[in-house]
Amino acid sequence: MSQKDTNDYSNTLQLPRTGFSMRANLLKMEPIHQERWDRMGLFERTLKLQASRGKYVFHDGPPYANGPIHMGHLLNKILKDLVVRSRLMSGFAVHYVPGWDCHGLPIEHKVLKELGEKGKGLGTLEIRKRCHDYAARFVSLQSEQLKRLGTLGDYESPYLTMDSAYEAAVLEVFGQLVGEQLVYRDVKPVHWSIANQTALAEAELEYYDRTDTSIYVLFAIEKPELLPSSMKLPDGEGANLMIWTTTPWTLPANLAVAVAPGADYSLFRHLNEGETQYTVVAEDMAGRVFSLLEGTQPERVGRCSGRELVESGIAYRHPFVPKRGVVVSADYVTMDDGTGLVHTAPGHGAEDYFTGIHENLPIYCPVQADGTFDDTVPDWLEGVDVWTANKIIVDRLKESGHL
Repeated sequence: MSQKDTNDYSNTLQLPRTGFSMRANLLKMEPIHQERWDRMGLFERTLKLQASRGKYVFHDGPPYANGPIHMGHLLNKILKDLVVRSRLMSGFAVHYVPGWDCHGLPIEHKVLKELGEKGKGLGTLEIRKRCHDYAARFVSLQSEQLKRLGTLGDYESPYLTMDSAYEAAVLEVFGQLVGEQLVYRDVKPVHWSIANQTALAEAELEYYDRTDTSIYVLFAIEKPELLPSSMKLPDGEGANLMIWTTTPWTLPANLAVAVAPGADYSLFRHLNEGETQYTVVAEDMAGRVFSLLEGTQPERVGRCSGRELVESGIAYRHPFVPKRGVVVSADYVTMDDGTGLVHTAPGHGAEDYFTGIHENLPIYCPVQADGTFDDTVPDWLEGVDVWTANKIIVDRLKESGHL
Protein backbone atom coordinates (compact mmCIF):
# COMPACT_ATOMS: atom_id res chain seq x y z
CA MET A 1 0.00 0.00 0.00
CA SER A 2 1.14 3.53 -0.68
CA GLN A 3 1.84 6.00 2.10
CA LYS A 4 -1.32 7.86 1.05
CA ASP A 5 -3.47 4.75 1.44
CA THR A 6 -2.11 3.94 4.88
CA ASN A 7 -3.14 7.42 6.13
CA ASP A 8 -6.72 7.21 4.81
CA TYR A 9 -8.95 6.55 7.84
CA SER A 10 -12.26 7.72 6.31
CA ASN A 11 -13.64 4.18 6.05
CA THR A 12 -12.85 3.45 9.70
CA LEU A 13 -14.95 6.34 11.18
CA GLN A 14 -18.42 5.55 12.51
CA LEU A 15 -20.26 8.87 11.84
CA PRO A 16 -24.02 9.54 11.58
CA ARG A 17 -25.30 10.05 8.09
CA THR A 18 -27.48 13.02 7.08
CA GLY A 19 -29.34 14.20 4.03
CA PHE A 20 -28.24 17.80 4.66
CA SER A 21 -25.93 19.23 2.07
CA MET A 22 -22.38 19.98 3.13
CA ARG A 23 -22.81 23.43 1.60
CA ALA A 24 -25.41 25.90 2.86
CA ASN A 25 -26.13 27.38 -0.59
CA LEU A 26 -28.11 30.16 1.11
CA LEU A 27 -28.71 32.25 -1.99
CA LYS A 28 -30.38 29.26 -3.59
CA MET A 29 -32.01 27.62 -0.56
CA GLU A 30 -33.42 30.65 1.31
CA PRO A 31 -36.04 31.46 -1.36
CA ILE A 32 -37.03 27.79 -1.43
CA HIS A 33 -37.53 27.75 2.35
CA GLN A 34 -39.47 31.03 2.20
CA GLU A 35 -41.74 29.68 -0.51
CA ARG A 36 -42.39 26.50 1.50
CA TRP A 37 -43.19 28.52 4.66
CA ASP A 38 -45.57 30.73 2.67
CA ARG A 39 -47.22 27.71 1.06
CA MET A 40 -47.82 26.00 4.38
CA GLY A 41 -49.00 29.25 6.04
CA LEU A 42 -46.39 28.98 8.80
CA PHE A 43 -47.31 32.19 10.64
CA GLU A 44 -51.06 31.52 10.42
CA ARG A 45 -50.49 28.03 11.82
CA THR A 46 -48.67 29.43 14.84
CA LEU A 47 -51.78 31.52 15.64
CA LYS A 48 -53.86 28.34 15.81
CA LEU A 49 -51.56 26.62 18.28
CA GLN A 50 -53.01 25.83 21.66
CA ALA A 51 -51.73 28.64 23.87
CA SER A 52 -51.38 27.19 27.34
CA ARG A 53 -49.95 30.37 28.86
CA GLY A 54 -52.18 33.03 27.29
CA LYS A 55 -51.20 35.96 25.09
CA TYR A 56 -47.79 37.55 24.76
CA VAL A 57 -47.96 41.02 23.18
CA PHE A 58 -44.89 42.32 21.39
CA HIS A 59 -44.95 46.01 20.34
CA ASP A 60 -42.48 46.63 17.53
CA GLY A 61 -40.85 50.04 17.20
CA PRO A 62 -41.14 50.62 13.44
CA PRO A 63 -38.26 51.41 11.07
CA TYR A 64 -38.46 54.32 8.64
CA ALA A 65 -39.63 53.38 5.14
CA ASN A 66 -36.93 55.42 3.44
CA GLY A 67 -34.46 52.94 1.92
CA PRO A 68 -33.27 49.32 1.90
CA ILE A 69 -32.51 47.65 5.22
CA HIS A 70 -28.99 47.82 6.65
CA MET A 71 -27.00 46.04 9.36
CA GLY A 72 -28.91 47.91 12.08
CA HIS A 73 -32.22 46.50 10.82
CA LEU A 74 -30.69 43.02 10.65
CA LEU A 75 -29.56 43.08 14.28
CA ASN A 76 -32.79 44.71 15.50
CA LYS A 77 -35.20 42.37 13.73
CA ILE A 78 -33.35 39.13 14.41
CA LEU A 79 -33.14 39.89 18.14
CA LYS A 80 -36.88 40.59 18.15
CA ASP A 81 -37.55 37.41 16.20
CA LEU A 82 -35.69 35.44 18.89
CA VAL A 83 -38.10 36.84 21.47
CA VAL A 84 -41.19 36.07 19.36
CA ARG A 85 -40.14 32.48 18.60
CA SER A 86 -38.99 31.71 22.13
CA ARG A 87 -42.35 32.85 23.51
CA LEU A 88 -44.19 30.76 20.92
CA MET A 89 -42.14 27.72 21.95
CA SER A 90 -42.90 28.51 25.61
CA GLY A 91 -46.63 28.13 25.03
CA PHE A 92 -47.72 31.75 24.49
CA ALA A 93 -49.95 33.04 21.72
CA VAL A 94 -47.91 35.70 19.92
CA HIS A 95 -49.51 37.72 17.14
CA TYR A 96 -46.49 39.71 16.00
CA VAL A 97 -47.47 42.58 13.68
CA PRO A 98 -44.54 44.38 12.02
CA GLY A 99 -44.92 48.08 11.24
CA TRP A 100 -43.37 51.01 9.39
CA ASP A 101 -43.02 54.68 10.17
CA CYS A 102 -44.10 56.39 6.96
CA HIS A 103 -43.94 60.01 8.12
CA GLY A 104 -41.29 62.51 9.04
CA LEU A 105 -38.30 64.33 7.71
CA PRO A 106 -36.21 61.32 6.51
CA ILE A 107 -38.79 60.45 3.84
CA GLU A 108 -39.55 64.06 2.90
CA HIS A 109 -35.83 64.83 2.67
CA LYS A 110 -35.17 61.87 0.36
CA VAL A 111 -38.10 62.81 -1.91
CA LEU A 112 -37.10 66.46 -2.16
CA LYS A 113 -33.50 65.45 -2.83
CA GLU A 114 -34.62 63.22 -5.71
CA LEU A 115 -36.85 65.98 -7.13
CA GLY A 116 -34.11 68.62 -6.96
CA GLU A 117 -35.10 71.98 -8.44
CA LYS A 118 -38.36 70.50 -9.74
CA GLY A 119 -39.56 70.06 -6.16
CA LYS A 120 -39.69 73.82 -5.57
CA GLY A 121 -42.54 74.16 -8.06
CA LEU A 122 -44.72 71.42 -6.55
CA GLY A 123 -47.55 72.07 -4.12
CA THR A 124 -47.90 70.54 -0.66
CA LEU A 125 -50.42 67.88 -1.74
CA GLU A 126 -48.26 66.74 -4.66
CA ILE A 127 -45.18 66.42 -2.45
CA ARG A 128 -47.25 64.57 0.14
CA LYS A 129 -48.47 62.12 -2.54
CA ARG A 130 -44.89 61.51 -3.70
CA CYS A 131 -43.84 60.88 -0.09
CA HIS A 132 -46.71 58.38 0.24
CA ASP A 133 -45.66 56.52 -2.92
CA TYR A 134 -42.00 56.59 -1.87
CA ALA A 135 -42.83 55.12 1.55
CA ALA A 136 -45.08 52.43 0.03
CA ARG A 137 -42.25 51.38 -2.31
CA PHE A 138 -39.82 50.84 0.54
CA VAL A 139 -42.39 49.18 2.81
CA SER A 140 -42.74 46.54 0.09
CA LEU A 141 -38.97 46.23 -0.39
CA GLN A 142 -38.13 46.08 3.32
CA SER A 143 -40.92 43.57 3.93
CA GLU A 144 -39.36 41.14 1.45
CA GLN A 145 -35.88 41.77 2.85
CA LEU A 146 -37.01 41.14 6.44
CA LYS A 147 -38.71 37.92 5.43
CA ARG A 148 -35.45 36.87 3.76
CA LEU A 149 -33.85 37.22 7.20
CA GLY A 150 -36.17 34.43 8.32
CA THR A 151 -38.26 36.58 10.66
CA LEU A 152 -41.78 35.40 11.46
CA GLY A 153 -44.66 37.90 11.52
CA ASP A 154 -47.94 39.06 10.00
CA TYR A 155 -46.34 40.65 6.94
CA GLU A 156 -49.64 40.49 5.04
CA SER A 157 -51.30 42.93 7.46
CA PRO A 158 -48.62 45.27 8.83
CA TYR A 159 -49.40 48.55 10.53
CA LEU A 160 -48.42 51.64 8.56
CA THR A 161 -48.53 55.12 10.06
CA MET A 162 -49.86 56.48 6.75
CA ASP A 163 -52.94 54.23 6.77
CA SER A 164 -56.15 56.24 7.19
CA ALA A 165 -57.33 54.05 10.06
CA TYR A 166 -54.03 54.56 11.91
CA GLU A 167 -54.14 58.33 11.41
CA ALA A 168 -57.78 58.44 12.54
CA ALA A 169 -56.91 56.54 15.72
CA VAL A 170 -54.10 59.00 16.50
CA LEU A 171 -56.48 61.95 16.00
CA GLU A 172 -59.07 60.27 18.23
CA VAL A 173 -56.57 59.90 21.09
CA PHE A 174 -55.38 63.48 20.56
CA GLY A 175 -58.99 64.65 20.68
CA GLN A 176 -59.45 62.89 24.02
CA LEU A 177 -56.35 64.62 25.41
CA VAL A 178 -57.69 67.99 24.25
CA GLY A 179 -61.05 67.19 25.83
CA GLU A 180 -59.33 66.49 29.15
CA GLN A 181 -57.46 69.82 28.86
CA LEU A 182 -54.07 68.10 28.77
CA VAL A 183 -52.99 69.88 25.58
CA TYR A 184 -51.87 73.51 25.48
CA ARG A 185 -49.98 75.78 23.11
CA ASP A 186 -46.84 77.57 24.24
CA VAL A 187 -43.43 78.71 23.03
CA LYS A 188 -40.18 76.79 23.48
CA PRO A 189 -36.96 76.30 21.50
CA VAL A 190 -36.83 73.24 19.24
CA HIS A 191 -34.25 71.68 16.95
CA TRP A 192 -34.90 73.21 13.53
CA SER A 193 -33.83 72.46 9.97
CA ILE A 194 -33.40 75.70 8.04
CA ALA A 195 -33.02 73.78 4.76
CA ASN A 196 -36.32 71.91 5.21
CA GLN A 197 -38.00 74.54 7.43
CA THR A 198 -39.30 71.94 9.85
CA ALA A 199 -38.74 70.87 13.44
CA LEU A 200 -36.37 67.96 14.07
CA ALA A 201 -36.71 65.12 16.54
CA GLU A 202 -33.69 64.30 18.70
CA ALA A 203 -33.23 61.05 16.76
CA GLU A 204 -33.01 62.98 13.48
CA LEU A 205 -29.92 64.94 14.56
CA GLU A 206 -26.42 64.10 13.41
CA TYR A 207 -23.45 65.64 15.21
CA TYR A 208 -19.98 66.27 13.89
CA ASP A 209 -16.94 68.23 15.01
CA ARG A 210 -16.50 71.72 13.63
CA THR A 211 -14.46 74.83 14.36
CA ASP A 212 -16.39 77.92 15.43
CA THR A 213 -15.44 81.44 16.43
CA SER A 214 -15.53 81.84 20.21
CA ILE A 215 -15.74 85.34 21.64
CA TYR A 216 -15.54 87.04 25.02
CA VAL A 217 -18.00 89.91 25.37
CA LEU A 218 -18.25 92.73 27.93
CA PHE A 219 -21.73 93.60 29.24
CA ALA A 220 -21.67 96.98 30.99
CA ILE A 221 -23.30 96.88 34.45
CA GLU A 222 -26.13 99.42 34.57
CA LYS A 223 -25.66 100.56 38.19
CA PRO A 224 -22.20 99.35 39.23
CA GLU A 225 -22.66 100.87 42.70
CA LEU A 226 -25.05 97.97 43.42
CA LEU A 227 -22.18 95.48 43.29
CA PRO A 228 -21.51 93.84 46.70
CA SER A 229 -19.22 95.99 48.82
CA SER A 230 -16.72 93.12 48.99
CA MET A 231 -16.03 93.74 45.30
CA LYS A 232 -14.44 97.07 46.33
CA LEU A 233 -15.25 98.91 43.11
CA PRO A 234 -13.86 102.47 43.39
CA ASP A 235 -16.51 105.20 43.53
CA GLY A 236 -17.54 106.55 40.17
CA GLU A 237 -16.05 103.69 38.17
CA GLY A 238 -17.96 101.53 35.73
CA ALA A 239 -17.79 97.73 35.63
CA ASN A 240 -18.53 94.89 33.22
CA LEU A 241 -19.65 91.30 33.26
CA MET A 242 -17.67 89.12 30.83
CA ILE A 243 -19.40 86.25 29.00
CA TRP A 244 -18.08 83.72 26.49
CA THR A 245 -19.97 82.20 23.56
CA THR A 246 -19.35 80.14 20.43
CA THR A 247 -22.65 81.32 18.89
CA PRO A 248 -22.45 85.10 18.38
CA TRP A 249 -25.70 84.97 16.36
CA THR A 250 -27.64 84.16 19.55
CA LEU A 251 -26.55 87.40 21.27
CA PRO A 252 -29.52 89.48 19.96
CA ALA A 253 -31.78 87.17 22.03
CA ASN A 254 -29.73 87.56 25.24
CA LEU A 255 -31.90 88.36 28.26
CA ALA A 256 -29.78 87.25 31.21
CA VAL A 257 -26.37 86.20 32.47
CA ALA A 258 -26.28 83.06 34.62
CA VAL A 259 -23.77 82.47 37.44
CA ALA A 260 -23.00 79.52 39.71
CA PRO A 261 -24.36 80.48 43.15
CA GLY A 262 -21.64 78.63 45.07
CA ALA A 263 -18.68 79.83 42.99
CA ASP A 264 -16.39 82.77 43.74
CA TYR A 265 -16.43 85.78 41.42
CA SER A 266 -13.76 88.47 41.41
CA LEU A 267 -13.57 92.03 40.16
CA PHE A 268 -10.37 92.67 38.19
CA ARG A 269 -8.73 95.90 37.14
CA HIS A 270 -7.09 95.46 33.72
CA LEU A 271 -6.20 97.24 30.50
CA ASN A 272 -8.27 96.75 27.34
CA GLU A 273 -7.17 98.64 24.21
CA GLY A 274 -5.13 100.94 26.47
CA GLU A 275 -8.12 101.75 28.69
CA THR A 276 -8.44 100.75 32.36
CA GLN A 277 -11.52 98.65 32.96
CA TYR A 278 -13.11 96.73 35.84
CA THR A 279 -14.52 93.32 34.91
CA VAL A 280 -16.26 90.52 36.81
CA VAL A 281 -15.00 87.00 36.04
CA ALA A 282 -15.21 83.71 37.94
CA GLU A 283 -12.11 83.33 40.14
CA ASP A 284 -11.33 79.87 38.72
CA MET A 285 -11.43 81.12 35.10
CA ALA A 286 -9.55 84.40 35.51
CA GLY A 287 -6.08 83.05 34.70
CA ARG A 288 -7.18 81.52 31.42
CA VAL A 289 -9.31 84.50 30.39
CA PHE A 290 -6.81 87.26 31.09
CA SER A 291 -3.98 85.33 29.45
CA LEU A 292 -5.72 86.22 26.18
CA LEU A 293 -5.22 89.95 26.81
CA GLU A 294 -1.74 90.88 25.66
CA GLY A 295 0.34 93.39 27.57
CA THR A 296 -1.83 93.52 30.71
CA GLN A 297 -1.42 92.12 34.19
CA PRO A 298 -4.88 92.01 35.81
CA GLU A 299 -5.19 93.07 39.44
CA ARG A 300 -7.81 91.50 41.70
CA VAL A 301 -9.76 94.25 43.45
CA GLY A 302 -12.45 92.33 45.34
CA ARG A 303 -14.45 89.14 45.53
CA CYS A 304 -17.97 87.82 46.25
CA SER A 305 -20.01 84.68 45.70
CA GLY A 306 -22.31 84.08 42.76
CA ARG A 307 -25.23 84.11 45.17
CA GLU A 308 -24.25 87.59 46.36
CA LEU A 309 -24.03 88.81 42.75
CA VAL A 310 -27.61 87.68 42.15
CA GLU A 311 -28.90 89.10 45.43
CA SER A 312 -27.31 92.48 44.72
CA GLY A 313 -29.91 93.02 42.00
CA ILE A 314 -27.46 94.27 39.38
CA ALA A 315 -28.54 94.50 35.76
CA TYR A 316 -26.57 95.22 32.60
CA ARG A 317 -27.01 96.98 29.26
CA HIS A 318 -27.02 94.83 26.14
CA PRO A 319 -23.98 95.71 23.97
CA PHE A 320 -25.95 96.47 20.78
CA VAL A 321 -29.69 96.10 21.48
CA PRO A 322 -31.54 98.80 23.49
CA LYS A 323 -32.54 96.59 26.42
CA ARG A 324 -31.27 95.47 29.81
CA GLY A 325 -30.53 92.01 31.16
CA VAL A 326 -30.49 90.51 34.64
CA VAL A 327 -28.11 88.27 36.56
CA VAL A 328 -29.57 84.91 37.61
CA SER A 329 -28.25 81.71 39.16
CA ALA A 330 -28.17 78.32 37.42
CA ASP A 331 -26.86 74.94 38.53
CA TYR A 332 -25.48 74.11 35.05
CA VAL A 333 -22.84 76.88 35.14
CA THR A 334 -19.47 75.14 35.30
CA MET A 335 -15.82 76.18 35.37
CA ASP A 336 -14.77 74.00 32.42
CA ASP A 337 -14.84 76.69 29.73
CA GLY A 338 -15.56 80.37 29.36
CA THR A 339 -15.72 82.92 32.16
CA GLY A 340 -18.10 81.36 34.69
CA LEU A 341 -20.79 83.82 33.51
CA VAL A 342 -23.10 82.24 30.95
CA HIS A 343 -24.86 84.18 28.19
CA THR A 344 -28.52 83.17 28.46
CA ALA A 345 -31.09 83.40 25.64
CA PRO A 346 -34.34 81.60 26.65
CA GLY A 347 -35.37 81.32 22.98
CA HIS A 348 -32.19 79.39 22.07
CA GLY A 349 -31.52 76.12 23.90
CA ALA A 350 -33.12 73.91 26.52
CA GLU A 351 -31.12 75.05 29.58
CA ASP A 352 -31.64 78.71 28.74
CA TYR A 353 -35.35 78.02 28.21
CA PHE A 354 -35.86 76.47 31.64
CA THR A 355 -33.88 79.30 33.24
CA GLY A 356 -36.18 81.74 31.44
CA ILE A 357 -39.27 79.91 32.73
CA HIS A 358 -37.89 79.91 36.28
CA GLU A 359 -37.00 83.61 36.15
CA ASN A 360 -40.20 84.62 34.31
CA LEU A 361 -38.28 85.89 31.26
CA PRO A 362 -39.78 86.14 27.75
CA ILE A 363 -39.06 83.17 25.48
CA TYR A 364 -37.74 85.45 22.76
CA CYS A 365 -36.43 84.14 19.42
CA PRO A 366 -35.87 86.69 16.64
CA VAL A 367 -34.87 84.01 14.08
CA GLN A 368 -37.44 83.09 11.44
CA ALA A 369 -38.10 79.70 9.82
CA ASP A 370 -35.70 80.44 6.96
CA GLY A 371 -32.84 81.23 9.36
CA THR A 372 -32.97 85.03 8.94
CA PHE A 373 -33.57 87.64 11.63
CA ASP A 374 -36.98 89.32 11.91
CA ASP A 375 -37.70 93.04 12.39
CA THR A 376 -37.29 92.99 16.20
CA VAL A 377 -33.47 93.16 15.91
CA PRO A 378 -31.39 96.23 14.98
CA ASP A 379 -31.88 97.20 11.33
CA TRP A 380 -28.31 96.18 10.45
CA LEU A 381 -29.23 92.56 11.27
CA GLU A 382 -32.78 92.44 9.90
CA GLY A 383 -33.13 89.87 7.11
CA VAL A 384 -29.57 88.56 7.62
CA ASP A 385 -29.14 84.78 7.98
CA VAL A 386 -27.65 83.54 11.25
CA TRP A 387 -24.40 82.24 9.76
CA THR A 388 -23.64 85.54 8.00
CA ALA A 389 -24.64 87.35 11.19
CA ASN A 390 -21.80 85.76 13.18
CA LYS A 391 -19.10 87.88 11.50
CA ILE A 392 -21.27 91.01 11.42
CA ILE A 393 -21.90 90.80 15.17
CA VAL A 394 -18.22 90.15 15.96
CA ASP A 395 -17.19 93.17 13.87
CA ARG A 396 -19.83 95.33 15.58
CA LEU A 397 -18.64 94.30 19.05
CA LYS A 398 -15.06 95.05 18.05
CA GLU A 399 -16.01 98.54 16.85
CA SER A 400 -17.99 99.35 20.00
CA GLY A 401 -15.26 98.08 22.37
CA HIS A 402 -17.38 95.28 23.83
CA LEU A 403 -15.28 92.44 22.37
